Amino acid sequence: MTVVDMRIAGMSRAAQDGRRYRRHNPVSGAVATEAAAASVADAVAAAEAADAAFPAWAALGPNARRAALLKAADALAAKGDAFVEAMATETGATEMWARFNVMLAASMLREAAALTTQIAGEVIPSDKPGCVSMGLREPAGVVLGIAPWNAPVILGVRALATPLACGNGVVFKASELCPRTHALIVEALEEAGLPAGLVSFVTNAPEDAAEIVGALIDHPAIRRINFTGSTKVGRIIAERAARHFKPCLLELGGKAPLLVLRDADLDEAVNAAIFGAFFNQGQICMSTERIILAPEIADAFVARFIARAASLKAGDPAIGDCPLGAVIDARTVAKVSELIEDARAKGAEIHSAGPAEGVLMPAQVVDRVTPEMRLYAEESFGPVVAILRATDEDDQIRLANDTEYGLSAAVFTTDIARGLTVARKIRSGMCHINGATVHDEAQMPFGGTKASGYGRFGGKSGIEEFTELRWITFETQPGHYPL
Repeated sequence: MTVVDMRIAGMSRAAQDGRRYRRHNPVSGAVATEAAAASVADAVAAAEAADAAFPAWAALGPNARRAALLKAADALAAKGDAFVEAMATETGATEMWARFNVMLAASMLREAAALTTQIAGEVIPSDKPGCVSMGLREPAGVVLGIAPWNAPVILGVRALATPLACGNGVVFKASELCPRTHALIVEALEEAGLPAGLVSFVTNAPEDAAEIVGALIDHPAIRRINFTGSTKVGRIIAERAARHFKPCLLELGGKAPLLVLRDADLDEAVNAAIFGAFFNQGQICMSTERIILAPEIADAFVARFIARAASLKAGDPAIGDCPLGAVIDARTVAKVSELIEDARAKGAEIHSAGPAEGVLMPAQVVDRVTPEMRLYAEESFGPVVAILRATDEDDQIRLANDTEYGLSAAVFTTDIARGLTVARKIRSGMCHINGATVHDEAQMPFGGTKASGYGRFGGKSGIEEFTELRWITFETQPGHYPL
């Protein structure tokens, strides 16, 4: 068992009242981590500490911030083995998924480092003689970053990398399900020499999450909030932040469609669909949840797809002898099972790689899904994919858009012009032609629309989210006023 404390003002800190909570290994049930259970007073102290450290960091030149973030990337990459162990014991993740997390997260820190000299303004022509008018981007203040458990290193780093590059302080609220994994990120930042207190690290018991997050959003030092998680919780956060006129960046749920057009390369489409549907047990916001098939290729695609999916067994990531690891908890298994049984009762065809054993759930494929079935609309966030059979290309586009979500999508075709035409008709923040719905790069504008949230992480688009755009003028001639 690992013990995790908070980090506030550059020091380890237990909860003010001494409370702790335990995170259990989802596979074995053993205690994986014991972490501090923050009180509201601890949350307030975290915000105040980051606010105190923020001005000196904001005053640094861009190359000083760049150097610190590059060192942080190297420090994080060096902790690869520790992340593998922490993610396996806290979330049931496979080694492959953990190492992919570390690789992309280090890339995000390096991309953030490159952004420090890209936080540019402009001189704007003024109609007033002798007036020099500028638009300047300045740090917003302290950013509250709230990261989930499913891609904990990627999304934990994403919550703080660009805010730091822009000169902000950060309060990083760890997921209750992986406090040790998220603590390793802060350890890497501190080892790289970031100023003490600049990043406050808060852990809390699951039952206290709403109170702690609410107190942080309400705190006057917090000027921006970024959250990755469920649409239900994102809506609560956005409503709370709106009371204080605080901007949010929200990346929420998804129901990503993968459209296979009549002229698609089926082998490529199957490869991408298998990866998109079942990587990390389908527990990715971009996971392929719906495969929408043209009638001309539907039977051929399904035959190839279910043959591939049948080999996707689940096993204990500590052993590492299966392509899939554990899902996060028994509730996920129960929900996926309910969605499958509902679809079966309403006429769907089920193709399973095997029954679930505890939190080890093999791949599940549900063919001939219709709108009456819960799986048609509900985000599963597990190792199951729905196959929808369209009547034609227009119907494929209609089905793709028949969802409250709009995060990622994919289109497969050998005609790139047709693919682009179809992609532009799909209402999603991201769409990939002849690629998987699961695709993330540090420099890309990542985000969704509709119930999948708003705002964009990544690259220069992230600068806009975590800075204030100010209009500043200075006069070079004597003023002339009517009064």
